[in-house]
Order: sequence, then structure tokens, then C-alpha cells
Amino acid sequence: MGLYGMMRTSVSGMNAQANRLSTVADNIANASTVGYKRASTEFSSLVLQSSGSSYESGSVQTRVRYGISEPGTLKFTTSVTDLAVKGQGFFLVNNENGQTFMTRAGSFVKDSSGDLVNAAGFKLMGYSLAPGAPTPVANGTAGLEVVNISPLALQAAPSTAGNLFVNLPANAQEETDLPSGNAGTAAYTAKTSLVTYDNLGNKVTLDVYMTKTGPEAWEVSVYNQADATNGGFPYGAAALVTENLTFDPTTGRLDAGSPTAIDIPVPNGATVRLDMSETSQLGSGYTLLDAGVNGNAPSEVERVEIDNDGTLYAVFENGARVATYRIPLADVASPDNLQPLAGNVFAPSVDSGDIRVGFAGEGSFGSMESQALEQSTVDMAAELTAMIESERNYTANSKVFQAGSDLMDVVVNLRR
Repeated sequence: MGLYGMMRTSVSGMNAQANRLSTVADNIANASTVGYKRASTEFSSLVLQSSGSSYESGSVQTRVRYGISEPGTLKFTTSVTDLAVKGQGFFLVNNENGQTFMTRAGSFVKDSSGDLVNAAGFKLMGYSLAPGAPTPVANGTAGLEVVNISPLALQAAPSTAGNLFVNLPANAQEETDLPSGNAGTAAYTAKTSLVTYDNLGNKVTLDVYMTKTGPEAWEVSVYNQADATNGGFPYGAAALVTENLTFDPTTGRLDAGSPTAIDIPVPNGATVRLDMSETSQLGSGYTLLDAGVNGNAPSEVERVEIDNDGTLYAVFENGARVATYRIPLADVASPDNLQPLAGNVFAPSVDSGDIRVGFAGEGSFGSMESQALEQSTVDMAAELTAMIESERNYTANSKVFQAGSDLMDVVVNLRR
């Protein structure tokens, strides 16, 4: 068995070096692949039981390992949808069959359907924020859906809240001919107009009249400007709402019994809660301190932004930012034991442990970097060195096999 064993051992050595060269070839080929994790071939000896007078040569075994937990360097780009994980965690992606995998390859672009897809064709998964703040399933992918930004092409938001902070003149004359809506003329102390938006994004301009009705007492009446005849009185309809404010004569601030906000029902829209808590009555003229109302007219998405916590915002032409998705991260107990699959994705295995889902910046998960890509972990110099070593070792093993073959020829020719 000595010569045959020697030849078998040298064959196992050549096979082992061939495996190593295969991983080197894969690594070199993927030196520029985003998110690629280098493979390495490790050797272990297989020793056969030998007797005292003879030695039985064994063989060498190989095992391929992947440095999946090894982080690559970040390369910054100009694309907002290029994503990288700084720290622990993987993106969750879907294939065309609906199977979910893990990856660090974050070169996502918008396809014809509006889905965010990476270079391997896998679609990014996230939680929609339309129903509210998501609660991820810690050990599963339930509730995830493909991140799609095409429905965000046009959107209007009705006004729901605003503020109007003014100073009302303490020395103003009290009026008795209060705005009634149907009167030809009406006396008032001051007027301010606010633009709001209805459910369809149409502008609805509100005329806010403030009239002093008594000592430290004011009436606030809100009209729809569309009902005005000539930009003012008379209005074709009654006030949308009327409220009475009272002030503390000592401080000039709203007293404890006065309302601090007015609820205005916008025609074909929502009810706008107009905050007036900072309104004052002091001995100076009418002064507009601050005013604003939320909501927006129909507007197209100008761009998307992705925060470090994975929140995807749609930024509209009018400057409004709407949170649409929350992109989660996933991890396992032993990332280096994940099962690598085609397309630079990984699947959990028995050795890696079960999947764990969470959000960037929470717990052990790293942060999410927009406009960045994780580079391959391949070190070209190390791979070329390994290639030379394997080539020399393969040649040495072939020499052993050749020597064994020559000795076998000698044994066979002994009969001659």
C-alpha cells in the first residue's frame, strides 16, 4: 500500500491546491463586486493508522470559509439609493420567486416598476409607513414589502394644523358692528389671511378677522375668502367659526379661561387647529408675529432621501418631506456560517443561527449610509501571493505522484 498510498496522497494534495486556486480565481474575479466577501480554503490533515514497521500516508482535506463578517471599505457615490451598512447587519432582499435573502450589496436603482433593485436583480425590502410606525417581527420577515417609490409621483396633503401669533392693540376702539357675513359693511380691528389646502390640494384662503368687543375681550371670526364679493364684506356665507378670546389685563397674555386655539373646518378639507396661544394684547399696534399652516398642493417627487436609521423620505418639489418606508437590517449569531448563494446573497443555515431583524442604529445593528457602497474585501496582493503558493505546491505534489509512478514502473519491470 506504500506506493499506492503515496500516489493517492499526492492526488489529494493536488486536489486541495486546485480548490484553493478556485477560491483565488473567484476572489480575483469579484475584486470589484460591491459587497463581495472573500472566500478562503483551509486545510486539515487526514492521518491513517500506521503499524510500527510501515507508514500509511493519509491525505489532506479542504474546507472553504467565507469572511462574511469582515467589513469592506466604503466608497462614496452620488446616488442616494446606493446604500451601505457601517457596522453589523445585512439588507433584506427578495428575488422574483418571493424568497427573502440577506446581502451587503446595496447598489440599488429604480426599475421600470419603481422598485429598488440591486445589480444582481434582487429587490430591497422594507416596512411601509402608510399604516403608521412599523413593529418588526424580531425573528422573521413578516410585514416586509418591496420598496417602491413610483406611487409617490403626485401627492397632496390637506391642512390640519397651523399657528397665528399676533399682538392685538390694547388701546383699540371697541366695535359694535361686528362682522355678520351678510352685512354690507362690518367694523373690525384687524384682518389676516391664511392659505390652507383641502383634500384635493386646492388652495383655500381664510380671512381671519379680529375685533375688540370689550375690555380685554376680542372676537375672532374666520371666513372663506371665496365667499367674499369684493375681497371682503359682504360674504355670501356665514363665518366658518367664531371664537372669543379674553386677556389678562395685568400681563396682556391670554387668561386662564380663554381658548388658546381655534378649530376651523376647511371646506372639502380637514379641520385645521389654529394655535393662538402666543397671541398678546399690549399697548402697541396690530403686529403679526408668526403665522403658518401645514399641507401642500399637488406636487411631484423631486428626489428621495434615506436617513441613517433607514427611513426613506420622498421630497416633493414644494419642499415637503414625507416618510414612506423604513428599511430594516438583519443579522445572525454567526455571519461567517451563512450559506452564500448566487447574486452575492446569503441564506441562514443551521450553523449560522436564526435570522434577527431590527433597525439601523438600534442594539447591535450598525448605521445605514446613503450615497455609499461597501467594496469587496478581496486583497489583490494577498490573492496573487496565494496563487503563486498554490501553483508551487501543486507542482510539488505532482512531482511526488510522478516519483510514485516511476517507482511503480520499476516494480512492474522486475519480472523482465
